[in-house]
Amino acid sequence: MAAPLTMSTPRDRPAIPAVLLNVCFVLAVLNVVFFPAFYGRGWIFDDQGLGMPTDFVNVWSAGRLALDGHPALAWDWGVQKQLQVAVLGQSYEGNFAWHYPPPFLFVAELLALLPYGLAFVSWPLVSLIPYLAAMRAIVGRPFGLLLALAFPVVMTNTLVGQNGFLTASLIGGMLVLLPTRPILAGICLGLLSYKPQYGLLFPLVLIATAQWRTFVSAGVTVVALVLVSWLAFGSDSWQAFFKWMPMFSQAFLTEGRAPWGKMQSIFALVRYFGGSEPLGWTFQWVMTATVAATLVVLWRSRVRYELKAAALATGTLLVTPYLFLYDVMVLAIAVAFLMRVGLAEGFARHELPVLGLAAVLLMIYPLLGAPTGFGATLLVAGLIAARCGAWRKRAAQPAGQPSALIMTSAHPQ
Repeated sequence: MAAPLTMSTPRDRPAIPAVLLNVCFVLAVLNVVFFPAFYGRGWIFDDQGLGMPTDFVNVWSAGRLALDGHPALAWDWGVQKQLQVAVLGQSYEGNFAWHYPPPFLFVAELLALLPYGLAFVSWPLVSLIPYLAAMRAIVGRPFGLLLALAFPVVMTNTLVGQNGFLTASLIGGMLVLLPTRPILAGICLGLLSYKPQYGLLFPLVLIATAQWRTFVSAGVTVVALVLVSWLAFGSDSWQAFFKWMPMFSQAFLTEGRAPWGKMQSIFALVRYFGGSEPLGWTFQWVMTATVAATLVVLWRSRVRYELKAAALATGTLLVTPYLFLYDVMVLAIAVAFLMRVGLAEGFARHELPVLGLAAVLLMIYPLLGAPTGFGATLLVAGLIAARCGAWRKRAAQPAGQPSALIMTSAHPQ
């Protein structure tokens, strides 16, 4: 029988290590100040007043097509680009293709009701709110808000107008709510179906731990979204989605139309260093099977819930081959759970330096154009594994015997 899922509540609230607080403060300020300073000078518009070609243009243009009564055309690359060029006022190489399931057109429509520039600004601001709420709830103190703003991928996600905040908030919300509000947790998971590549591990873990209310709630939410989107956008939209998905997969996972360094998976890492597509898939499937089996064992164990949640959030990033840096926002959820544990128990001497290295890997991506986000994810996975191992050792020790894990003081020096 799987162990019950319960979030621990620390009896006291030790001070946050000074170095952690200071670094997070500096990163948060940089993230917050950057966008007002560069609006119209590379963010949203260039210095000529032309729209910058970034990911958000496909969201707005898809919403515009849906509002104009042509939702199925949102998946047509040619139609999309023609509209995008008109919106931006300039052309660009390649395509910003719309590849989301039809329910996400509801979000796109709402954004397309606004002028392009205002919609671009509004999307990260609005989606930031549930992300901040999730991080605050996970860490269990106001420091969670600072940690959320300090996460390096905040800048990348906001710069291109992507949905990393929404993805992170749904995964974080599901994991926070699962122990006490399983139906609401299932709703969060069902809403996450707008990113189908994240759909493998969560059902597996829910089945392994017999979380049937969450499982059913998620399923009902997905079915409701499908029905409502079918009524709103017609069957042609679903037909277009399934028609264009193989082309999208061919372009990005076989032909590499986006440089391999842009994707942050082990599949992309193999391709980045010149490996063949079959070799990349071999590595990806081995990692997927390993992560899935590890999570089933971990979630059925008595390891504390926060570590299980951190492992699941991290594993979600490791099992999909299609993963851009903005999706690595989900890693903030894993880090937040580690912070909750570290602030309650103290940090091992290596933990904060390793988290610092992970942050550096995320920040240097623009300089290297390599899958550095994959390296950051592996570092966080290693910290979680070390914590799980230390927890098991402590649990196996006789009462009163000192722990072998050396912790730093949670109080600033």
